[in-house]
Amino acid sequence: MHIHLLLVEDNLDLATTVIEYLAFSSIVCDHASNGQAGLNLALNQHYDVILLDIMLPRLDGQQLCERLRQQGVQTPILMLTSLDALSDKLASFAAGADDYLVKPFELAELVARIRALSMRRSGQTSRLQVDDLVMELSTRKVSRAGQELHLSPICWALLEHLMRASPEPVPRERLEAKVWGDEPPDSNTLKVHLHRLRKTVDKPFDRPLIHTLAGVGIQVKPYA
Repeated sequence: MHIHLLLVEDNLDLATTVIEYLAFSSIVCDHASNGQAGLNLALNQHYDVILLDIMLPRLDGQQLCERLRQQGVQTPILMLTSLDALSDKLASFAAGADDYLVKPFELAELVARIRALSMRRSGQTSRLQVDDLVMELSTRKVSRAGQELHLSPICWALLEHLMRASPEPVPRERLEAKVWGDEPPDSNTLKVHLHRLRKTVDKPFDRPLIHTLAGVGIQVKPYA
């Protein structure tokens, strides 16, 4: 079973050890060394599992976990930390973590927990559909009327968020937070990416699915 995960860990020696061990178990690992970088990756990429240290610079692991849940990211999260007090564990679970592993840990146990969480993930929704627009989350493919569409990572993140919310509109501020976290772009950047998204998703077809509601936000809505 191929697994793609995100490791957010500021101890580079530990991160290297974990990544190398996971590679032998056919687990592909992206790495971020601080919470903000981890947030950006988690919001822009699809992962089967996310591993978070708690004591992270810029944004700690519990804050990062909570932020991801607020943004609708349902990827299983495993906390890796030297904090073993019950209060720390409860705080992590309250933030939205699925599992908790105290350092130092056996790498074989880590792999077993990752596989268990990944199997749990496979039971979640892997397909979003609005009208004839289909997003396959497991294979990261998007199609409309049977025609495959090619999206940039940012456009993918925007469309996924809009489709999960459909038919409700999503405020522009929430879309910006979904993609760029605490480092919002200039006022024109979201407009540019929405234009690109419309060009791919709507322009080649006879009816639009992406709509702008003035003063409210952006929505993906089935054609009536």
